[in-house]
Amino acid sequence: MRTLVIGDIHSGLKALQQVLERAGASEDDLLIFLGDYVDGWSQAAETVNFLIELRVTHECVFLRGNHDELCYEWLTTGNDKPMWLQHGGKASKTSYEAMDDGLQRVHMDFFNNLDNYYLDDKNRLFIHAGFTNLKGVEFEYFPKIFYWDRTLWELALSLDPGLAKTDLFYPERLANYREIYIGHTPVTRIGKTIPQRAANVWNIDTGAAFKGPLSIMDVNSKQIWQSDPVYLFYPNEKGRN
Repeated sequence: MRTLVIGDIHSGLKALQQVLERAGASEDDLLIFLGDYVDGWSQAAETVNFLIELRVTHECVFLRGNHDELCYEWLTTGNDKPMWLQHGGKASKTSYEAMDDGLQRVHMDFFNNLDNYYLDDKNRLFIHAGFTNLKGVEFEYFPKIFYWDRTLWELALSLDPGLAKTDLFYPERLANYREIYIGHTPVTRIGKTIPQRAANVWNIDTGAAFKGPLSIMDVNSKQIWQSDPVYLFYPNEKGRN
């Protein structure tokens, strides 16, 4: 069985279907989705529908992203925050307003039951954004940090690549886990379009919400599959650009 980790989708359903096909994802694989299923392209509700159906035939782990929480808040309270609308929420709102109430409730249940993190039996942590407690995720005081934090990735990027995990100055926060897989902060911010490793942190968000592709990585072999740049599937849309 392969363990495949999937980066931030941001409603790019067509890219998701393409990259799953390119990776040859099967019922024998464990699929770990890092969150941010919505807010970006026009297929928010359709993307979540696809994921709900996918878990019937595939073993899936669905993690919570900050955009998933924002969309869930709007679905449950009607609170459409201006900042959410500006950063992809408008497209999600349009997609969901075309859906009947019964299906919306199914989607609310999906969002409400997302996991904040997943730790496998090889001490590999999968989380949307990060954590701040030096002892690890089990000791985090504020769960929202799991899907809003950017300091974990910033810390990993700031380290000397030659710093060994046994070094006295290796950050305790990172040393808790064999590997950490995140999304949230697109690697396009550092001029990259493939998953990037810094220290023991792998960032799988390759900018699907903007001009980048959607990526899948086999966490054992480190083989990578990518979709075409997602914006090519939605030529008349801006995404989060």
